[in-house]
Amino acid sequence: MRTSIATVSLSGSLTEKLTAAARAGFDGVEIFENDLLASPLTPEEIRARCADLGLGIDLYQPMRDIEAVPAAEFARNLRRARHKFELMERLGADTVLVCSSVSPLAVDDDALAAEQLSALADLAQDFGVRVAYEALAWGRHVSTYDHAWHLVESADHPALGTCLDSFHILSRGSDPKPIEDIPGEKIFFLQLADAPLLGMDVLQWSRHHRCFPGQGGFDVAGLVKHVLRTGYDGPLSLEVFNDVFRQAEAGPTAVDARRSLLILQEEAGIEALPAPAALTGVAFAELVTHDAEPVVALLAGLGFARTARHRGKPVELWEQGEARVLVNTGPAARRDGTTLAAIGLESPDPAAAARRAEALLAPVLPRRRAAEDAPLDAVAAPDGTELFLCATDRPELPNWRADFEDIPHTAATPAPLGSCRVDHVALTQPWHHFDEAVLFHRGVLGLDAQESVDVADPYGLLRSRAVTNADGSVRFPLTVGAAPGDDTAHARHIALATDDVVAAARRLTEAGGRPLRIPANYYDDLAARLEFADGELETYRDLGILYDRDAHGVFRHCYTHTVGRVFFELVQRDGGYQGYGAANAPVRLAAQHAVR
Repeated sequence: MRTSIATVSLSGSLTEKLTAAARAGFDGVEIFENDLLASPLTPEEIRARCADLGLGIDLYQPMRDIEAVPAAEFARNLRRARHKFELMERLGADTVLVCSSVSPLAVDDDALAAEQLSALADLAQDFGVRVAYEALAWGRHVSTYDHAWHLVESADHPALGTCLDSFHILSRGSDPKPIEDIPGEKIFFLQLADAPLLGMDVLQWSRHHRCFPGQGGFDVAGLVKHVLRTGYDGPLSLEVFNDVFRQAEAGPTAVDARRSLLILQEEAGIEALPAPAALTGVAFAELVTHDAEPVVALLAGLGFARTARHRGKPVELWEQGEARVLVNTGPAARRDGTTLAAIGLESPDPAAAARRAEALLAPVLPRRRAAEDAPLDAVAAPDGTELFLCATDRPELPNWRADFEDIPHTAATPAPLGSCRVDHVALTQPWHHFDEAVLFHRGVLGLDAQESVDVADPYGLLRSRAVTNADGSVRFPLTVGAAPGDDTAHARHIALATDDVVAAARRLTEAGGRPLRIPANYYDDLAARLEFADGELETYRDLGILYDRDAHGVFRHCYTHTVGRVFFELVQRDGGYQGYGAANAPVRLAAQHAVR
């Protein structure tokens, strides 16, 4: 289907917005009136610019406070409308959005509203313009889509139809199924937006917290299915008011928007995409550093052994159990310390996973490699993390492990962390990429998004949302700060699963490691809230182990000190515990701030 985006959804000048929309692959745009008023270009120049970019102008919006007003006021409204219709002729736009009135002059009179909408449509028809009437969720007298449709049906004018907006419908909890009773030819336009489920004034919710489909809590795909059953064949158009999007760079935001519509069309059964290849685990995490000594000492303290070296690059492989960490001291290393730069993801069909990623506009990364190196597919996540698609245990497919030469080593027996594997990798996101990152990991990688949680940090509030596969072998808690600078203060971390976190923490301490020290007040509170076996809580206090439990199981975890911008977490999950110890996060964050 044809795709469109409202210019209000993007940041920058109108020219920058149009360019970003075209480059992202949109077919058309909704011109928001404020963008036109602020542009130095004439309507004719805007029309030509859109034509040069291959964009249609699908809608001009908004026209406000038109209907159900006294005669003198309506006469003034028609004068205003005539001017806008003349402008639309110059612009080359043939559909105008009219929002249900919020004017204090409007009266609760459906017959008058239908009569005046018909008169407006008469005037519009003279200019070759169609009127798409939309119910604002906070409209003074018309606030639901079925009421708006009743007025359109009563007016019975060929140039008057309705505009359906997923936010206005779903934010009120309206049932979208009766949309199917509206003739498709009378749905002149469809605007789409998602939103997190918040308990707040609907106007403020709409103006500041909309997001692209798949990034919030609404069933936007379900609504689209109802609309399509009417025979609607117009564009799928995004209208998103969002404070973050309006401050972020227009180009990446437009790509994020376009990706959301591709995923939406797949979910609604409109367009098929390459199927997601189920991820089955973490093959490796790659740390990039200009000074390997601190991170190597930390890995050794955790019980990792250096097992192999890359044939042609300054990259070493450290292993313990099923957990693998690459230490890269190449030219890409940052001067401000160690960073988590790449993650290898196990897939039964890496090529299929790469095809899906490319179809969903994920940047495919060029890779400098020697002729004998394994030809691995890699894509960039929105935060710049390189994601390598691997099949480590399938000898018939290219194997990254073959690029490494084994080196003599002695593995500890028994392994210090037991059956060690990567439990999860926590990825701090740039403040303007959080919603995009959730959609990327869900849509491109086929992971399921869990509920968003807020975490108190000593210097603000953090948002966190985990994405995971069905069996928990791939888990990414995604976290972002509340302000543009917050993400710089929070390092990323790799959580390692162990059979016995107490033994692992002791092993780290004995090897000279520095577990994160947790305030004694935390353990006093645990003692007040929960019962422990004799000496158990004292052990946790001595080793900096944090404790959480839910209805399904128990979670014990502790943290290392931070090296550069990376630290490790040791975790022990007992029973069916599936969380990440979010209740302990404020204490951990405060302890890390104290160390810094």
